[in-house]
Amino acid sequence: MPSPRPFAQIDVFSAVPGFGNPVAVVLDGSGLDDAAMQRFARWTNLSETTFVLPPTDAAADYRLRIFTPGGELPFAGHPTLGSCFAWLAAGGQPRAAGRIVQQCAKGLVAIRQDGGGRLAFAAPAMQATSPSPTLLAQVAASLGLQAEQVRRAQLLDNGPQWLTLLLDSADTVLALEPDHARLAALGQKVGVAGFHRAESATALIAKSSREARAFGAAQEAPLIEVRAFAAPIGVPEDPVTGSLNASLAQWLIGAGELPARYVAAQGTALGRDGRVHIACDGDGQVWVGGDCVAVVRGEVTL
Repeated sequence: MPSPRPFAQIDVFSAVPGFGNPVAVVLDGSGLDDAAMQRFARWTNLSETTFVLPPTDAAADYRLRIFTPGGELPFAGHPTLGSCFAWLAAGGQPRAAGRIVQQCAKGLVAIRQDGGGRLAFAAPAMQATSPSPTLLAQVAASLGLQAEQVRRAQLLDNGPQWLTLLLDSADTVLALEPDHARLAALGQKVGVAGFHRAESATALIAKSSREARAFGAAQEAPLIEVRAFAAPIGVPEDPVTGSLNASLAQWLIGAGELPARYVAAQGTALGRDGRVHIACDGDGQVWVGGDCVAVVRGEVTL
């Protein structure tokens, strides 16, 4: 017999319900098989649905499985933050105060909580490779881009793989009208980003580290605009994407295009107002943070 299980739906990367990216969280996934999890993920029809389980690694506080309508992911950013938020709100107690360790198919992911309650996850290791000219041309055509509008391009993989394009401006990013069917046929998820002003991070990086840190700490206005197209997994456009922003930060901070601390906007084209807070610490670890808010709490019968 199906049984009721504690459930929450969390809006991530926004403090205002309805303006971030929702994730459905089943807070007790024990006893559910893969087919049941996948069926429920299709039913919620959200970009991701997660299932919290007891950890099998002694270093973890809980284990998480992450499903899209089309399949399971080894890691994803906004489900990590939203599930951790729901787990804490339901009474979850981490082994170390202010630091939570999540186990997922990608491995162990550290999550920290700042004084204001905002959560941030440690970006997993990322691999970057150059896309083939053929794939890049096909994706650009699917997005309606001209070659001169693409400043940089890399395949970024931190569990999910994104072909990520740095475009000439935020205006170009926001004006895109992708051919989602064509992108789905290519089988490639695509992320795009562009600066909100002509001055990139280069001038900021050239300043003293003290000034750059002060800028990063004070800045709330977004420096870049991001969009994520994931038609191959049944999500034409994801509202706000933690995994993409994580690998994007690792790539472009390393390339000198972005400062160590900045805010990214995502979801604008969908009527959302997502804000992703990026911080690269002195050890080179990128942290990806954002606000979370509970929209639905209750039980689900599975």
